[in-house]
Amino acid sequence: MNKLNIDVSQFLDTLNHPLRAEIEALRTIILKACNELTENIKWNGPNYAFDGEDRITMKIQPPKQIQLIFHRGAKKLEQPKTPLIKDSSGLLSWKENDRAVASFKSVDDIKNNEPAINEIVLAWLAATKNV
Repeated sequence: MNKLNIDVSQFLDTLNHPLRAEIEALRTIILKACNELTENIKWNGPNYAFDGEDRITMKIQPPKQIQLIFHRGAKKLEQPKTPLIKDSSGLLSWKENDRAVASFKSVDDIKNNEPAINEIVLAWLAATKNV
């Protein structure tokens, strides 16, 4: 598994975020899903890049829930005709066919959905690999 990025950890330490346990649970699951992910800060939250391209960003503000934003990076790309991946878990809320959000309010919610989160991360990275 990739190690947690120390800069991200230090950034989070300064926030004293009330959902820090949820953030840490998601960081661990995401990094465990794929050894090729790199972690940094984007939009004031943990961000995960694959082959140097941003793919998953954690929205941690406002601090009422933690959201994972699955996207294809900052460049505006032509929309696919259908959602990029299948989501049998129902965790994803589609904003566009190439952008989805998963929301979590508790560590239990995250732990109970860990297999689905892992599956979504892997499917997302595969679907966006050559974008």
